[in-house]
Amino acid sequence: MYHSGNVAQQAAGPATGLLDPRTEDRGPDTEAVFYQRCTWCGTAVYHRVLCPVCRGSELRTERSEGTGTVRHATVVHRNTPAARNVSLIEMAEGFVLRGRVMGPLIGIHSGDRVRLSTAKDPVRGEPVFQLVDEPYRAWT
Repeated sequence: MYHSGNVAQQAAGPATGLLDPRTEDRGPDTEAVFYQRCTWCGTAVYHRVLCPVCRGSELRTERSEGTGTVRHATVVHRNTPAARNVSLIEMAEGFVLRGRVMGPLIGIHSGDRVRLSTAKDPVRGEPVFQLVDEPYRAWT
């Protein structure tokens, strides 16, 4: 099946799976992360040109509600003056993205619930999240 170049250009456009560039004008309370949903199979994906499930190219852009769960968290010590958190966040809509979770590096674990704090970190350009619940962990 042949698709014109317009389909690929629309799918890879500036608002597809990226951070909303218009949020800078509205302030930090209205920042959002945008993702795509396949019109054929309904799979939610972040920053893709094709659906990874059905390989469909018809992806519509949707706004995420901004809540998710930490799937994996790690501490990175290289290429930075101080250690920093890098996490994979599984969003409520079903897609996964990389971002940073604010808080003590040893206090961020898989399964923690987070919400979007800032859609675009000024240094790394990644979304920044904050913990929804205070961690209630038993220290042994």
